[in-house]
Amino acid sequence: MTQQDVLEVFKKTGALLEGHFILTSGFHSPNYFQCAKVLQYPEFNTLFASEIIKSFKDEEIDTVIAPAIGGIVLATEIGRQLNKKSIFTERQNDKMTLRRGFEINVGEKFLVCEDVVTTGGSVFEVIDVVKEHGGIVSGVGFIIDRSNGTVNFGVKQKSLATLEVIKFAENEIPDWLEKIPVTKPGSRGLKK
Repeated sequence: MTQQDVLEVFKKTGALLEGHFILTSGFHSPNYFQCAKVLQYPEFNTLFASEIIKSFKDEEIDTVIAPAIGGIVLATEIGRQLNKKSIFTERQNDKMTLRRGFEINVGEKFLVCEDVVTTGGSVFEVIDVVKEHGGIVSGVGFIIDRSNGTVNFGVKQKSLATLEVIKFAENEIPDWLEKIPVTKPGSRGLKK
């Protein structure tokens, strides 16, 4: 599967949005990848998961883990295909944590999954949670790398599409983007 194939799936499913978006990272962008619109279709979730798995076939993986909410659907499918359990972290008091009775055992090997990476903040937080509990990160797999390959998680990593998407810091938003009403489509709501 090529990068162009991945982007065609996003276009076909209406998951490549245009407007004025605040990304989870806090950056503003005229484009947004709404992976949930793609992953609602089992055929694409299965396809993307199998493509990511190919890159980790030589890695030892006991468990698949993802940050809530974006990575959960993909991680669950990867876990299903690998016949491994799949768990997730979530924010509690603004800190990524394990909840819902999930546990990490010392020496347990993890594949971290995410839908879209811009700065990698959520993935780095998941990696920290795994390490804090004595687990080992075998790799990181994700669908879209918005950093154009600049984010390095310090382990084997695989993205299905690597792009540099236009993004602006809060104090650098150009006039043309400022004129478009802002939307915050990610899992962390707009803070007023």
